[in-house]
Amino acid sequence: MNYSLRHAGVVCIKSTHNALNAKRMHSCHRCGLGKSETGSHLTVTPHVYEESSPDVKLGALRLSCSDENSSMISYSPLTPMFSTASIKIRRGMAVLFLLLGFITTSSCQPGTGPNLPVDKNPPVYGYEIVHSWPHDRDAFTQGLVFNGGNFLESTGEVGHSSLRRVAPETGTVVQKVDVPPPYFAEGITVLKGKIYQLTWQHQLGFIYDALTFEKAGEFKYTGEGWGLANDGQSLILSDGTNKIRFLDADNFQVTRTIAVLDGHTAVVEINELEYVQGEIYANIWHADRIARIDPKTGKVVGWINLAGLLAPGEVQDEEAVLNGIAYDETSGRLFVTGKLWPKLFEIRLTQK
Repeated sequence: MNYSLRHAGVVCIKSTHNALNAKRMHSCHRCGLGKSETGSHLTVTPHVYEESSPDVKLGALRLSCSDENSSMISYSPLTPMFSTASIKIRRGMAVLFLLLGFITTSSCQPGTGPNLPVDKNPPVYGYEIVHSWPHDRDAFTQGLVFNGGNFLESTGEVGHSSLRRVAPETGTVVQKVDVPPPYFAEGITVLKGKIYQLTWQHQLGFIYDALTFEKAGEFKYTGEGWGLANDGQSLILSDGTNKIRFLDADNFQVTRTIAVLDGHTAVVEINELEYVQGEIYANIWHADRIARIDPKTGKVVGWINLAGLLAPGEVQDEEAVLNGIAYDETSGRLFVTGKLWPKLFEIRLTQK
């Protein structure tokens, strides 16, 4: 037999009957590469294949497969398809090629690779009520911080916005400064002796002395202001989307942004924030739950289900929703309340 075979293009192995049948592929509409019958990109390129006598030169097939998520390259010995060698050897090699092609294309299917991570649902935590205290029913709570044994609270609504210091045991407002119209006050945080307070739609924040409440300055940011926290270095700002921005506390420039995702789903309407033991705790507007967020990745690492904190009928206003998280770093206590709620709670998380 005097036969030679050289390919310069891309071919696809589709079937093997008594001998392997090599065919030219159709081109993929996404990248121009060949497509296997499974839909994955499978290319088989012979490096050397020559047969001019019983002494056959054998080369290797280069199998490659890729899609958006993975790729694989493997090499397989090339057996002469039309030599006078043993039928058993030909059939054995044909089966080997078939298995290699199956393994290669299967590995390229999204989510089927053996080493690909599998997203797990984040754990859901319940709660126990440790204490409850009275809370101003007229306070439209937008921000809450535990500071120096008292609560600092930012209340919203135009004409009713304020910054206040509240005694926990009685709910009494012991210090207050009003935020004048047209501003609608939002989240607050305390960093290095200063209180930072957002406004909703004016892209303007106010800075106060943490002891005297004297106004010490202003700062600007883009977009809406909803929740505010800090990690000891940066201000952490939410704007009602699934984005959380980190701002330099000196010049208020955005240093980085994370997108908050529960698995592959965007978590939107992120509201009041608190930084708790290396995580961001976030209220979700009109939801009885708090998201626990990894500040590095934006991934939701847990949910806190707070349904049932208030008894039915304790609030009537549809905007009287859960909003307000505070954390006592000294004792590890966690506090929550809501807009127009009559109570403020210390809670302990429980594993469901």
